[in-house]
Amino acid sequence: MLSFFKDYKKFAIGFFILSVIIISIIYSVLNVEKPLPVYQPANFEPKLVDSTIQHVKKYHTVPDFNLINQNGKTITQDDYEDKIYIADFFFTTCQSICPIMTDNMVYIQEQILNDDDVMLLSHSVTPEIDSVAQLKRYAIKKGVNDTKWNLVTGDRKQIYDLARKSYLVVEDDISSDYGMIHTENFALIDKKKQIRGVYNGISKSGIDSLLRDLKTLKKEYKQ
Repeated sequence: MLSFFKDYKKFAIGFFILSVIIISIIYSVLNVEKPLPVYQPANFEPKLVDSTIQHVKKYHTVPDFNLINQNGKTITQDDYEDKIYIADFFFTTCQSICPIMTDNMVYIQEQILNDDDVMLLSHSVTPEIDSVAQLKRYAIKKGVNDTKWNLVTGDRKQIYDLARKSYLVVEDDISSDYGMIHTENFALIDKKKQIRGVYNGISKSGIDSLLRDLKTLKKEYKQ
C-alpha cells in the first residue's frame, strides 16, 4: 500500500509539472501580441480632419512633402524612406505646451538615438517666424540631433494641409493667427507612411504609451 502511494505521488508531481508546461505553451500561443491598428480619417474626431477626407476608411497615407529643415536642407519623404517616424506640430516662440512637447521629443530622441529605423519630424505652424536660422538656434538650444530629428519650415498651406489632411492631429481655427489650433498630439507613422497611433505629447503616460507602441511596431518588421 505504501509503495502505491509513493508511486501515485510521483505520478501526481509529474502530471502537475507537465500540466504547467502545457498551460504555459497554450498561454504563450494565445497571448500573441496584436499588431497596432492602422488609423484612417474616419477613425478620428471630425474636428481633427479636413472635411474633404472625413469619409475615408482605408488607404490613407502621408503624401510626399517638400520642406526646409534647421540646416537649410530640403526634406522630403525620401529622407524618411523605410523609416518609422514620430511627427508633431510646434512653433519656437510658443510659451505654453511647446517647451514640454519639445522636452518630450528630446527624451524620445535619447531612446532612439542608436536605432536606425526611427526618426523624428517637427513642423513649425508659424513658418513666417520660424526661419531656418530661428530653427537652428532652437535646435542647438534644445539639443536636437540633426541625424535623427528634422525641425521643418516652409509653405504655410503645405504645413496646414499636412496637419489636417495627412497626420490628422490639429484642429482648424480660421480665427487664429496661423489657421490652426496648436495641439499636443504626436503621430506615430510606419514605414508605409500610415498612421499607427496618436499620443498626448505633454503627458508622461502618453509618451510611455508611444514608446511601447513603437516597440510593438518594430516587431512587425522582424516577423
